[in-house]
Amino acid sequence: MLIRMKLMLLKHRWFQLLISGVLFFILAEIALVSTGNPLFFPTVILLGAFVVPVTFVAYFYEYVRDRDISMPTLTACFIFGGLIGVIAAGFIEYQTLRSLNNASLFGVGLIEETAKLIFPVVMFVRWKYQHEADGLLFGVAAGMGFAALETMGYAMVNLVQSGGSVGTLQQVLLIRGLLSPSGHAAWTGFVCAVLWRQRQTKSSWFGLPVVGAFLLAIVLHAVWDIVSSMNVQTGAQLALYSVLLLALIAVSLTLVFWRFRKAKAFALKASGAAA
Repeated sequence: MLIRMKLMLLKHRWFQLLISGVLFFILAEIALVSTGNPLFFPTVILLGAFVVPVTFVAYFYEYVRDRDISMPTLTACFIFGGLIGVIAAGFIEYQTLRSLNNASLFGVGLIEETAKLIFPVVMFVRWKYQHEADGLLFGVAAGMGFAALETMGYAMVNLVQSGGSVGTLQQVLLIRGLLSPSGHAAWTGFVCAVLWRQRQTKSSWFGLPVVGAFLLAIVLHAVWDIVSSMNVQTGAQLALYSVLLLALIAVSLTLVFWRFRKAKAFALKASGAAA
């Protein structure tokens, strides 16, 4: 049974991407540690930042995509959605936020959640892609592009600040890589799915459900940043940190996979009706 499950997984493109990406990441790390050649740092950072985001987008593309969304279109959303989001968010945050406290972190959440929506909203206005599955895919892709580029930035900063410590780099890439699906991708994917759902059901585009989803994403983002900035020094603090982080991960993933199931069910129903 276990062997059969493994063979079934190997047939999926998202799983092939994950396995090959992880293997190349391990090989690049071995080469870096063995040779001490700093030329391997960019390769390790690139693979560490992009393997999980690309895999997550590929998973959604395989299971919920609308037949009208091509891979080049989704790739453009991943790249340009991430680039526009990171540049816009970074510029606005630099201009408006001078200190990082709990209150200002809600401002960070507002700025980043808005910036990540720029490219998906452009796709929304174009009108061509009208199903909830389309919005979910564009949101996940833009969120993951943002997360991957942000991880690269954090990896570079920590690498420089640590004086070239490979251990510090590994820690940043591992933590941010594994957690990326439950962060930016989940929040933006959820908001976009609700936005497209409103159009799909011929409801008000920017009505209460969309505003509520957007505000929820901002709150989740801000609380995530607050939890991440906790000063953990004791066992009790570590336990509290772990519980809060796991709760945020559970809520975020539940939201995006809830919309995933709804979008998939609608797509199957629509294809059945068309047949």
